[in-house]
Amino acid sequence: MLWGDTNMKESFVRERITGLRLRKGVSEYQMSYDLGHSRGYVYNISSGKALPPLKELFAICDYFEITPSQFFDEGAQNPELIQKAVDGMNLLNEKDLRLVLSLIERLNKGEK
Repeated sequence: MLWGDTNMKESFVRERITGLRLRKGVSEYQMSYDLGHSRGYVYNISSGKALPPLKELFAICDYFEITPSQFFDEGAQNPELIQKAVDGMNLLNEKDLRLVLSLIERLNKGEK
């Protein structure tokens, strides 16, 4: 994505929040409540009536347990799962980490 077009940026943020919310299985109302806002907060973002300020975007990333970088990574289809995997791998010793890496490599070969 070229980040020069403001409409594309706004659309990406709305669609990304909606996609992450649906994967998490929460309603707009529940997410608004969880973030400490009025019931229509996430609806207003999803419908294009508003965009979250930077501080709130960081809170939304925390809500989905992802980094802002992962939020804006278009190639990451499941950034929340990737972050959980990374967090878990950070706790492994070198031997187990190499085992996980070999499994990832084996699985990726099967997709080609």
